[in-house]
Amino acid sequence: MTLPFVSLDYLYLPAPDFEASVRFYTDGLGAELRWRIHEEGTTVAAVRVMEAGPLVLIASHLATGDALPIYRVASLEATRRRLKDDGWSDGSPFEIPQGPCIIVRDPGGQRLGIYERVRPQVDAAFEGRFDED
Repeated sequence: MTLPFVSLDYLYLPAPDFEASVRFYTDGLGAELRWRIHEEGTTVAAVRVMEAGPLVLIASHLATGDALPIYRVASLEATRRRLKDDGWSDGSPFEIPQGPCIIVRDPGGQRLGIYERVRPQVDAAFEGRFDED
């Protein structure tokens, strides 16, 4: 059996006080701010907290307690089929900038984001972009 995930690409974290969260990661921990996007009333910033591994996405629109690891899969449809065949339910698909995504819950209630990267060029387009609120 093959492993289900290609990689853990993002840790999506709520930031009720967005500026304080950015300062915590950049000034406090010394993380590198890679980009900051503001669209339709939502602000998301990406910080690199380690050389390898997932980007931490700080999000103004997530509720406290709604942290979400987002895993990449080779095929979202194959993963959905596998879950369904094993009796698990999944959420309605939605889009993140890099591609289609679903959220599933493990038996303990933890949410997992699972996506297929169909738009890899988005990462390069975001890199170094710093929008004003």
